[in-house]
Amino acid sequence: MEKDIFVLGAAEKSRKELSVLSELQQRVEEKYGLALSENQLIALQQARNESLRKYQRVEFGRGILDKLIFTFCDSQYIFQDNYEEVLEELQDIFYLFKNESQDKLTDDELLVFMREQYETVCCGDTEYLESTCLERFSRAVRAGYEGSRESGGSGEYEQFSEEQRWDSELYQRALKTLFWE
Repeated sequence: MEKDIFVLGAAEKSRKELSVLSELQQRVEEKYGLALSENQLIALQQARNESLRKYQRVEFGRGILDKLIFTFCDSQYIFQDNYEEVLEELQDIFYLFKNESQDKLTDDELLVFMREQYETVCCGDTEYLESTCLERFSRAVRAGYEGSRESGGSGEYEQFSEEQRWDSELYQRALKTLFWE
């Protein structure tokens, strides 16, 4: 009997979430031209459930999918042909790094950080986002870093980056040397 009540409650939660996702998806399609069918939304819900099991997480209330859609719908690296796949990957990465950061980051801090790195450092590469940017950031958070509390997750990566990045001043000097001397 208890198991039946749990199953019914989960099914009702899933239907409500699907309704919210469908409404959000209609707005995203109108504004950005990215569409997900009801079957794709259901598949993303199922992928979320698999991620929750894999990372041994429990969600109370809404899932993260609507926030992911809203956060990433205007990405320069997401197109109709990769939309569902990227959302599924980002969703899985989100849950992994909620664990890796020992839940010391709010959902919004993690989403802001993910979006910023996805658009800049990672150039739309979810594997690089997972294996490099988020790994370094979560390591710092586990070690006690709390700077993301003030910034909301924005502008955090450069201090953890180990790669040499573009140096505008050096570029300007090189141009000056090449063209004016």
